[in-house]
Amino acid sequence: MDRTAELKAKVDRLRRKKTALLAQSRLLQDFVSLAKSSAKEPMLAAILQKTLDLTAELTKAETGSLFLLDPDGVVRDCILTRGPRQAKECLDLTGTVLKDGLAGWVMRHRRIGLIADTAKDDRWLNLPDQPYAVRSAMGVPIIRGDEMLGILTLLHPQPGIFHQGTVGVMEVTAGQLGLALESAKLYSKLDQYSRALDAELEKGRQIQKEFLPRELPRLPGWELAACFHPARQVAGDFYDGFVLPNGCLAVVIGDVCDKGVGSALFMALIRSLLRVFTGKISLSGVSISSGGRPAAAEVDVEVETALGAVTSTNEYIAKEHGDQGMFATLCLGIINPRTGLLAYVNAGHLPLVIIGKSGVRTFLGATGSSVGIDSESRYRSAVARIEPGEVLFGYTDGVTEAMSPDEALYSRERFFALLERPASSAPELIDRVKADLFTHTRHAPQSDDITMIAVHRKC
Repeated sequence: MDRTAELKAKVDRLRRKKTALLAQSRLLQDFVSLAKSSAKEPMLAAILQKTLDLTAELTKAETGSLFLLDPDGVVRDCILTRGPRQAKECLDLTGTVLKDGLAGWVMRHRRIGLIADTAKDDRWLNLPDQPYAVRSAMGVPIIRGDEMLGILTLLHPQPGIFHQGTVGVMEVTAGQLGLALESAKLYSKLDQYSRALDAELEKGRQIQKEFLPRELPRLPGWELAACFHPARQVAGDFYDGFVLPNGCLAVVIGDVCDKGVGSALFMALIRSLLRVFTGKISLSGVSISSGGRPAAAEVDVEVETALGAVTSTNEYIAKEHGDQGMFATLCLGIINPRTGLLAYVNAGHLPLVIIGKSGVRTFLGATGSSVGIDSESRYRSAVARIEPGEVLFGYTDGVTEAMSPDEALYSRERFFALLERPASSAPELIDRVKADLFTHTRHAPQSDDITMIAVHRKC
């Protein structure tokens, strides 16, 4: 080979490599665009179609097909280019093994098959109902590693359209097509898994809603309201309100240390335990020494209920599930609806607030550590009174740490300034905070759950 011919061959090889790299770049760009798109079109089908369109453009093919194969060589999908998809043809081919014709030849030999003129090549099968004339044909195996991912067939109504130069381009390009198709297949599997997971999480969200009270208790002279906005489909925040067998009102707000499915299950367990223990203790009617608390006998059962329920819940969680490394902050309050006396245990939670006619009157701070860390943790109870016209208000840190789109915190200062205004009702207070909070966040996605509960003693 003389120098000129050698240089020409080298230039030709470089041109083919450039064409292949450009093809790969375009397909990968399409892949990324589709991955970011909100379009509902399946990823794999879209990539197959774009692969066909690109190769038809490179080879000047008029029509073509792309058969996607499973590891056993069975056609799992079929796409046609340069025209509408022929549903019946694709359906007939799906589930078959390509044995005959050009595609069968490519399948057996695992290399490109070139037909310059179908009228002179017995590898071409003329079908009686073939919707288009074909004189030039080329079959291209798409191989990744040892696996044949598919077979690309390119067609033209005139003879001699495809030649050895076209074969050279497709030999180099086929490897890049294999990479794009493999990526699309993996992404499709991931997308299917993601959709299935989303469906399961949605079921979890619906189930979790069932753990929260459908309707808060209604007692003469009292009203309750709550707000629950999970940061994810399932959440770790929780609230509860229920009437005990002795007629007292139990109110709970809590926050599990994590987010997601694990915290949601943990939340459900804690809520169930608190209900069981408060009910059991209140039925027993056992009184304890008030110690440093007001000596009035009427608060003894309420104090015992709050203290015993939180202590028992902590012991169970720490002993049975301490190895999970999960814990929760919570506040349990037992209210005597006749007197307004409140016995509470605050297990590491944010202080609850009693809002009077002149604004915030007092804070109900922590009386012990978080639940679930140490089975031997000791808690103390405290007593307050909710006067007529006052509101007991509880919240989680998702409120004060809510962020605007520019990452500005809602802040405790803004929050407590809002609470200084007297509340006319429990729903009014919840709605007031929600309106101001979501004005700040502008409904941007949050990293933490937002939960509030309000208990109003009417005048």
